[in-house]
Amino acid sequence: MTTQTIWKLYAEDVKHFILSKVKDGSVADDLLQDTFIKVHTKKDTVKDESKLKAWLFSVARFTVLDYFRQHKITTDDKNIDVFFLENDNKHTEHDCLLGIIKSLPKKYRDPLFLADIKGLKQDEVAKQLKLPLPTVKSQIQRARKQIAQGFMDCCDFKMNTNGYLVGEIKEKKDCKVCN
Repeated sequence: MTTQTIWKLYAEDVKHFILSKVKDGSVADDLLQDTFIKVHTKKDTVKDESKLKAWLFSVARFTVLDYFRQHKITTDDKNIDVFFLENDNKHTEHDCLLGIIKSLPKKYRDPLFLADIKGLKQDEVAKQLKLPLPTVKSQIQRARKQIAQGFMDCCDFKMNTNGYLVGEIKEKKDCKVCN
């Protein structure tokens, strides 16, 4: 199943779920984007599509909990310690990618999200953002370059002769973006 299909089926429900936790529309929109970035990068790990919705809401829940922890917001969730312990054990390139995308300026992050995560064509992105198509194309291209640069800055990746990033993810404590 594509990210775009998952978005069409569940984005509205996930946004309501997130909004019920954070009570702020703009924060909910940002957390919805963060959730679907994670979904896009990890959707292939779901082996049973009948469990997709439950998995998706777990991703959204972790995203909200990460937000609460990052902003030192307390919650009455009784299971919060368990979720934090599970979430802190692994450090992957997806964690770095999420941090890099979060650090992008909004003018680059939004077109990138709509095109690469939501799956819209660039002309549709231009219409939705009410921007000229060449501007949107440029912003998406710059966002992608900034993501590549983010991996080079964060984890000392290198660009090989074919233009691909190569390297290994550092420990979380050594990561400049995730730490």
